[in-house]
Amino acid sequence: MDLTKYIASIENYPKEGITFRDISPLMANGAAYRDATQQIVDYAKEKNIDMVVGPEARGFIVGCPVAFEMGVGFAPVRKPGKLPRETISAEYEKEYGVDTLTMHKDAITPGMRVLVVDDLLATGGTVKATIEMIEALGGIVVGCAFLIELDELRGRDKIADYEVKALMHY
Repeated sequence: MDLTKYIASIENYPKEGITFRDISPLMANGAAYRDATQQIVDYAKEKNIDMVVGPEARGFIVGCPVAFEMGVGFAPVRKPGKLPRETISAEYEKEYGVDTLTMHKDAITPGMRVLVVDDLLATGGTVKATIEMIEALGGIVVGCAFLIELDELRGRDKIADYEVKALMHY
């Protein structure tokens, strides 16, 4: 299935010069959503994972059905103040400053094989911060899976030591 048919491109959003890749049409189409999820599940099976980790919010949309299908847990990565128990954090650079992500301290146990899942790999800052937290908790990141990779932003460079699976490239 050509999943690119289910990605809407919105010019000059959220600001001038940016083309936003919207996965909403993919999620709205049951066959396309299932196909994309199954491709990531197939990748996860190759990696023999114990846990899926996904950054908010679209990482939840992509990662939760993968975790469900695999019969493994899902750990959310969120902005500060959104998780109710003790957390760890990691900072990452954005084009206009520094931001922080958090995850529960008990989300990952040492030796756990983890797949990081998100909708899009752009500059790589979010996924790099996510990996740092997983590894700080003793987890082993066995791969990263994305619906879309924006090749020109070279996010893969920030996570060069990790295997990346992207279903679509722009």
